[in-house]
Amino acid sequence: MSPSTQTEPAQAFFDEMRQADGTSRPAYEAVSDWLQKQSRTTIKRKQEEADAIFRRLGITFAVYGEGGSNERLIPFDLIPRVLAAREWRALERGIEQRVKALNAFLYDIYHRQDIVRAGRIPSDMINQNEAFLPEMIGFDPPRNVYAHIIGTDIVRTGENEFFVLEDNVRTPSGVSYMLENREAMMHLFPELFSAHRVRPVEHYPDWLRQTLESVAPAACKQDPTIAVLTPGIHNSAYFEHAFLADQMGVELVQGSDLFIENGQLFMRTIEGKERVDVLYRRVDDAFLDPLTFNPSSMLGVPGLFDLYRAGGVTIVNAPGTGIADDKAIYAYVPEIIEFYTGEKPILNNVPTYRCSLPDERAYVLDNLAELVVKEVHGSGGYGMLIGPAATKKELADFHKKIEAKPHHYIAQPTLALSTCPAATQAGIAPRHVDLRPFVLLGDRIRLTPGGLTRVALKKGSLVVNSSQGGGTKDTWVLED
Repeated sequence: MSPSTQTEPAQAFFDEMRQADGTSRPAYEAVSDWLQKQSRTTIKRKQEEADAIFRRLGITFAVYGEGGSNERLIPFDLIPRVLAAREWRALERGIEQRVKALNAFLYDIYHRQDIVRAGRIPSDMINQNEAFLPEMIGFDPPRNVYAHIIGTDIVRTGENEFFVLEDNVRTPSGVSYMLENREAMMHLFPELFSAHRVRPVEHYPDWLRQTLESVAPAACKQDPTIAVLTPGIHNSAYFEHAFLADQMGVELVQGSDLFIENGQLFMRTIEGKERVDVLYRRVDDAFLDPLTFNPSSMLGVPGLFDLYRAGGVTIVNAPGTGIADDKAIYAYVPEIIEFYTGEKPILNNVPTYRCSLPDERAYVLDNLAELVVKEVHGSGGYGMLIGPAATKKELADFHKKIEAKPHHYIAQPTLALSTCPAATQAGIAPRHVDLRPFVLLGDRIRLTPGGLTRVALKKGSLVVNSSQGGGTKDTWVLED
């Protein structure tokens, strides 16, 4: 049997490769033809080769809450996801609109709060939000940019139906997987690349460095020095921290490597101290500075926040950006886009019920079995309820949780996520996917074509997070 034979029954989901009559969609024609020629043995051998590449590079992720070793190899699927040029153009316009609006929103809430004054967002949604940092009020970051690096999670439900699932503006991760997936595919299947005109992604580290340099403090009169701040080797994204520092040709540092002297941030190097102008932090707000935030933090730098506000260093992303990807604020993003751009959203939100509102909470509690429930500050697929797949006990437990702390939860309908072909133990079969494009904002917007496609490798699963059994695949945006 050819590996391209689908081994699962057809579902009522949009199939990105196959049309309703079983023929290939135009963007997938060459991939479909190529799959027909591959034996199951070849696919298995190539998968083992890919796993060996990723293992040699140390591309792993951490799974929290499990006993024993929690480091796992990131699952990689060999079959690329393909987007036609016209599909990407539509996404590109919508993502850029969203990024501009979210940055305008961040500037506003830390200044006049015009959107609150206009009655478009309740004041307590801002001022009582755990992610809102009063310490940022009145501060103007370089170029007025708060979220320099954004990962926008997008799902597809139809031919021209794309929805934004969430905005990641704190410290979005996964871009290293996007780059390594492409390297692996070019090594494993050069003949498949020769049959396509795929837009490149390997310029991302250069774009990242250019973006970081463009937001150096006004007082920096020389070529800015950049460093990547990591919590350390035990962080789940440490591979990415080290990878990006290496690709940009900058230092990877921990809090203990940094100190402040004479109104300037320095890092300790083997050649002595060196000035740091831009700090790309992969450390959460609470741990950046023990003098301003969590006093027990050993991950940050004492005095860093005061130095930042004084213009001595730029922190990327800015502290306090997390409120823009708070899942309770997410429900207001269409309002945010209209308020700051005067335009209707190009990319729609998923309908969202706020459990903090009595009427919407009542609906959620009555329909838990049909909904997806998420923690407002949750991430990584943890703290979620997938109603249609939940047990009676899980439903009952979440009912109690929502009643006890309603403002901690939002709920959404279960979307019919699109599927792409994936290599499984039983052959080639459809699996659900989402997409995380990566956006850079500094002197201009830089949007890498494609992004990271995450795939739910478990049959029937809608959860794509690697911590919940998902994997990744290369994303190809075709030239016209």
